[in-house]
Amino acid sequence: MGEAAVNPAQIKVTLFLVCLLPLAHYLRGAWTDTLGEDPIEALTRGLGGWALAFLLLTLTLTPLRKHTAWAWLARLRRMIGLYAFFYASAHMASYLGLDQQFDWLAIIADVVKRPFMVAGMLGFALLLPLAITSNDLALRKLGGRRWQKLHRSVYLVGLLAVLHYSWMVKAEVAKPVACALLLAILLGWRLWWRVREGRRIIATGAARKPARRVIPLTVRK
Repeated sequence: MGEAAVNPAQIKVTLFLVCLLPLAHYLRGAWTDTLGEDPIEALTRGLGGWALAFLLLTLTLTPLRKHTAWAWLARLRRMIGLYAFFYASAHMASYLGLDQQFDWLAIIADVVKRPFMVAGMLGFALLLPLAITSNDLALRKLGGRRWQKLHRSVYLVGLLAVLHYSWMVKAEVAKPVACALLLAILLGWRLWWRVREGRRIIATGAARKPARRVIPLTVRK
């Protein structure tokens, strides 16, 4: 797909609507009572699963853009990242409000007792400032360098999210393993790219460095 054939605005609108389909599915299931024997658990886990899926998709866009030279993919990254936060927030709200009914003592006891809850809470706490600063105003206020440094914490969010999911699931381990493998590939690619770019910059600088002029010594007789 060439750059000239792509309409980023149209793709963005279409993708925006597509990203709402999981929410529509769970709202319809809740309305028609078709979420299974434990609808609250199905809703909470389903929303969390989609939060992780959108987070991994966000991390996938940069390698895809680098290898395809599709610059328009960068315009989708912010929106998909915000959808990851949206579904993570819905996941958190479902747990706090529907599952625990805002019983804060029970919530604290649950977090202390189960390690996957600690990972999930930490991941959401780190994701919150990323969502708040995902706008041009925050970028200007923080400056490009500080903004990038802050948003690199998304890698830690990804690790915590995968741990949260892996420790929570007891029977069907195929999906957590697949998510962990994908995250490892994405983080490994970023490490490889940084090393590659660092070597390229060093090599370019060495090639541009002017050769030292050698002045021959003459001995007067």
